[in-house]
Amino acid sequence: MTDAQWRTSTRSGTNGGSCVEVADNLPGVVLVRDSKDRSGGTLTVDPAAWRAFVAGLAGLG
Repeated sequence: MTDAQWRTSTRSGTNGGSCVEVADNLPGVVLVRDSKDRSGGTLTVDPAAWRAFVAGLAGLG
């Protein structure tokens, strides 16, 4: 997935802590990976499932 445009959350700290990166620019898929181990693997998620996950997190804060 070389066209993936990765980003970290705006809530991620700048001290190199535990973060995930998300690429949601590809049609039909959202990719998630560990920012500390970018070559360690990628989780592939359905966009609707990702939106539901993010909405659920927003309800916690």
